[in-house]
Amino acid sequence: MTSQDAVIDPVSITRALRGVYSTRLLCAAVCHLKVFEHAVDGSHTLESLQAELGLAERPTNVLLPALRAMGLLTLEADCVVVTDAGRYLCEREPCNLINYIGGEANDPGVLEMVERLRHDGLPGETGISFVKDDAAPSPMDDPEAARRFTLALAGRARLLSPLVARAMPSTGHLLDIACGTGFFAFEWLRLNPAARATLIDTSEVLAVAREFSAEYGDVIDRIDFLPANMLVDPLPEADLILAGSLFHDWPTGTCADLMRRFAAALHPDGQLFIHDVYLNDSMDGSLPATDYSAQLFQHTKGRLYSRAEYESWMTATGLTPTDHHTPTQLEYALIAGRKPE
Repeated sequence: MTSQDAVIDPVSITRALRGVYSTRLLCAAVCHLKVFEHAVDGSHTLESLQAELGLAERPTNVLLPALRAMGLLTLEADCVVVTDAGRYLCEREPCNLINYIGGEANDPGVLEMVERLRHDGLPGETGISFVKDDAAPSPMDDPEAARRFTLALAGRARLLSPLVARAMPSTGHLLDIACGTGFFAFEWLRLNPAARATLIDTSEVLAVAREFSAEYGDVIDRIDFLPANMLVDPLPEADLILAGSLFHDWPTGTCADLMRRFAAALHPDGQLFIHDVYLNDSMDGSLPATDYSAQLFQHTKGRLYSRAEYESWMTATGLTPTDHHTPTQLEYALIAGRKPE
């Protein structure tokens, strides 16, 4: 099956893959952090519960949305309330399931999650996954690692890229930042024969993208491959910018900085398109999104963000959030912000 033939959304596969993170978060909350004992009296706001648990912003916004998505915590008048189901995880409930949950409490994956929640990562950890760490070289600068990781994401990109390309406008110049395989730009160029695209990533990743570009005929004549560090290097101006599966690798401060850099690179009336999975604006799910957020928490510096969070960063940079919302597949959707003329 080719990307053009794919009509069935294989989301059941990614949901099954990420479902383990619900287990790890649940065991961490019940058996190690004692979240339900802290919350059972209903006297905490989200902020005061975070302080009592001793968690930083990122782990809080991984753990608590997941517990809310599971139907175990809710908000009432700004206070965190244990639901009827959640009360079975409180010691005062005679029929509680704490010891039953405890059967998995010392699973290595659970214990690692506990440490990550407590420390916002593992103490002394450097070289976090494939996101550059300030204290270590980026794994994506290593030819073998970059190739392995880029190819691992190729199937997902083949599936999603035609859907994204069809949902984006036709215009002169697309900047695809952290382009990976390049499929999203290639598909867009195939639909827009008068357009050009600049692909930005590390040199080693761009080498893989060049190989894949051979599948797309003469689109190669309309592509500039630009090795660059999006965090610090100058970005070329463009009519459209695509940030696909990008922001979720980074903490909130870096996301705000990236949004400013991307907004500055847009021509007047240009648009920034973000393709990702989103937490609910109410930060209470969905469960597949909170599972994915926990997976990102374990492997990157980031987590999933809500559309409201993206729109707040857009507004702070002068971009105007649009009402564009195009679901693609695998829980993903495309949203956009426009730069004023």
